[in-house]
Amino acid sequence: MIEGRLVRLRALRSEDAEHHLRWRNDPEVVRWATAGDPCFGPVTAEAVGLGFETMLRLNPRESAVFTVEDLVGGSVIGMADYRDLDPYVGVATLGVTVGEREFWGRGHGSDALRLLVDHLFGAYGLSRLELDTWSGNERAVRAFTGLGFREEGRRRSAVLMDGKRYDSVLFGMLREEWANPA
Repeated sequence: MIEGRLVRLRALRSEDAEHHLRWRNDPEVVRWATAGDPCFGPVTAEAVGLGFETMLRLNPRESAVFTVEDLVGGSVIGMADYRDLDPYVGVATLGVTVGEREFWGRGHGSDALRLLVDHLFGAYGLSRLELDTWSGNERAVRAFTGLGFREEGRRRSAVLMDGKRYDSVLFGMLREEWANPA
């Protein structure tokens, strides 16, 4: 368990599946987390259950999914993960989703992401972390840059949302930027 100012990250449990099912079937959560990617549309309880069986068996040296809990009330509010961890190259990809709407815009996602960054740079000694979002997700862009991630590239007009085109934006942070913030 890893505790921050607003949230704690804990190991995923099978009972967390009910929250994931609700979030995966909430169009607003899907919209902001995945830019409306149809692969992340409505899912069944069986599909989430199969996904959970896989996530519970992940090798933490390669990837892991954490449950994000609110420190004050203890409620489950989201998930944070890392994947594609390559210890040889020293790189991993991160993701955070706050699925409970009442916690949006209150700093919980940023706190969860900071905990994950500190954990990966501290425990694994990685050289680089990366994540991405779509250019219309201004809340995520502010959170990423506020934590010290730098925009590194764009795939122009790669996202179609509500009939409008957006860029897919890649962010990265190097170990020395984490250790010596500007």
